[in-house]
Amino acid sequence: MKRIKMFVLPALLLLILSLTGGTSSLGSQAVAQSGAEEQHITVYIHSLKSSGDGTLLTADEINWYQGAEANRVFAEREPESYAELGGTPDDYYIVNDSNALTQYPIAPNATVTMQIYDHTGNPGDLDIKWNEPVTLDAFLKAFAKTDVIDLSSFPYHLTIENGEITSIVQQYIP
Repeated sequence: MKRIKMFVLPALLLLILSLTGGTSSLGSQAVAQSGAEEQHITVYIHSLKSSGDGTLLTADEINWYQGAEANRVFAEREPESYAELGGTPDDYYIVNDSNALTQYPIAPNATVTMQIYDHTGNPGDLDIKWNEPVTLDAFLKAFAKTDVIDLSSFPYHLTIENGEITSIVQQYIP
């Protein structure tokens, strides 16, 4: 009987920890789970890694607000700044309360839509081209270059279907 108690207590403790999470999500990393429903999220892309198995996008999910909703959230979270400015400076507001990173596989046929990126390597050629479709390969190459513009500083709207990213849309921010 004493032997059974010796094994049951640690097993019970492990079960409880696994059900409650047991660790902080600050700076943690998770892998997105597949599911049948379509998800729309906004993220900062932390990294893109390609291998023979495909491409993984590691991202930090954020809350993106625009217009009246941005002003409402801005007023709630930063009342002094809201009172001084009368609203959000550029009609958007970003909330990022967690540093948790999640990995998402990118579907091979995913669409990518950009607003601004380095086409030529010449800073003088940098220009906004609204909703410009680019290939996934072109996006991966542009994201890796940071000398003219760092694409990781922009938010991206992702569409996820069946656990894979099917659409990446760059959100331009002034």
